[in-house]
Amino acid sequence: MKHIKALLIKFTVISIVLLSILPIFDNASISLTLFISAILTGTSYLIGDLFILPKLGNLFASIADLLFSFALIWFLSILFIGNGSHVIGASILAAIFIALSEGLFHAYMKEKVLEKEPDKINFSSNRLQTEFSNEEDIYDLRKRSRRK
Repeated sequence: MKHIKALLIKFTVISIVLLSILPIFDNASISLTLFISAILTGTSYLIGDLFILPKLGNLFASIADLLFSFALIWFLSILFIGNGSHVIGASILAAIFIALSEGLFHAYMKEKVLEKEPDKINFSSNRLQTEFSNEEDIYDLRKRSRRK
């Protein structure tokens, strides 16, 4: 259920971005734009969010989403809409907006969807503690025993 909710959130964001950009630059229909959104959502969720994000983190996953979104939007736009210089501009602009929104989506994925790693023992310097004790010297022990 949590993956379905995450997919719906991602599809909604990608659809809003593509419905805002592709019809301006291209002669794309709403159904074709939603089809491109569905393909982009499914593939980027599998590659970027389930594979790259847990292994490499938010920055690399966002960069991968930027490059992958650009390549897939550009390819599908040429395939379904037509060739032209405006396709590259629309693909770049849409990929930038999608990558910007992915930072928030990755935070949601880490918090709600992905398995959290069990707490590991961290031996960094901020977790170490110093023990304090009184050390007895042999001469101090002799002095104490003479007093008694």
